[in-house]
Amino acid sequence: MNTARHDGLALRPEHVVQGEHRVASGPDAVLTTVLGSCVAACMRDPALGLGGMNHFLLPGTQGTDVGGAAERYGAYAMELLVNALLKRGAQRGRLEVKLFGGARMLKGLTDVGAANAAFAESYLRREGLTYLGGSLGGDQARRVQYWPGTGRARQILLPRQDAAPFEAERARSAPPPPPSAGELELF
Repeated sequence: MNTARHDGLALRPEHVVQGEHRVASGPDAVLTTVLGSCVAACMRDPALGLGGMNHFLLPGTQGTDVGGAAERYGAYAMELLVNALLKRGAQRGRLEVKLFGGARMLKGLTDVGAANAAFAESYLRREGLTYLGGSLGGDQARRVQYWPGTGRARQILLPRQDAAPFEAERARSAPPPPPSAGELELF
């Protein structure tokens, strides 16, 4: 198990890749992901100190699920995360959400990142969930760290790439890059 130290605590980092979600609690829990055009929702119930993160590739379902493709879609990913939190005792009315990702990674093609971001914001409005902000859009990939116990989130912008089909590969990479001028932290 990878552990890192932060503020004197041994952290339990859990990485979330495309199509996955994780739920965690406690002061040592940290959820991480790397995003380009994908979007991650960081969602928590502050009364319980319980939260989670998902990572989706496409905004909504495109008809029926064929061959297990649903994991890539935002509607499915958001429902899985909400239900996982509710199953662990969270209350829907207390859920707070931060959104990250949705970058335009390839110019000249459909802006999937913008569609992902618009879907995620629309989902929160439609479901009556509290949106605390985050960082959507732009043209750079980002590494996101989320502490579900406190709701703290940190984003580190990654160097620009000509193409970004490697979100999942980057997600498995070793330690995060050092903080840069593109770092954003939300409490």
